[in-house]
Amino acid sequence: MNIEIIAGSPRENSVTHRVALFLKKILTERTSHTVNIIDVREWELPLLQNVFVSVDATPEEFKPLSTRMFNAHAFILATPEYNGTYTSAMKNLLDHYPKQSHKAFGIVTASPGMMGGIRATQQMQLLINALFGIASPHMLVVGGVDKKFDADGNLLDEAFQKNVDVFIREFLWLAESLHPESVLN
Repeated sequence: MNIEIIAGSPRENSVTHRVALFLKKILTERTSHTVNIIDVREWELPLLQNVFVSVDATPEEFKPLSTRMFNAHAFILATPEYNGTYTSAMKNLLDHYPKQSHKAFGIVTASPGMMGGIRATQQMQLLINALFGIASPHMLVVGGVDKKFDADGNLLDEAFQKNVDVFIREFLWLAESLHPESVLN
């Protein structure tokens, strides 16, 4: 199965990206799935003019991104909270693609604050519904992210591992249930 983690923070020193790095590492170690990170900072997508309906219909500079988006079986959306919601950079990226029918989505929010971006989770659930995706009800909300993960994506707070394990177990159950033919044994 191809899993794309979309790291949605456009900030240069994103603390949310730390969680994306950790999730990629742990999913790669524990499963045989292909796991990659789509970092919104690496793609200078213009404001939406046209939906990329296929790889062939995508402008040349975005074809590598489109190939990954169309080949993904499941997504993990990782975002900080900006004014009670996810980032506009993540929204702009997702708006460039058609509906993601029957694909599993994991929700991850992160913030240096105690609430960990909890209000953004509500907005992301609405977004996933609009994309015709299926959201895992087990979300990973990371308050104090700068104290839980270092800049290289290493877990600093071992007590938080249980939260990560529950998120991953439930996300994988959903993704593998929706796409059993893509599970490698």
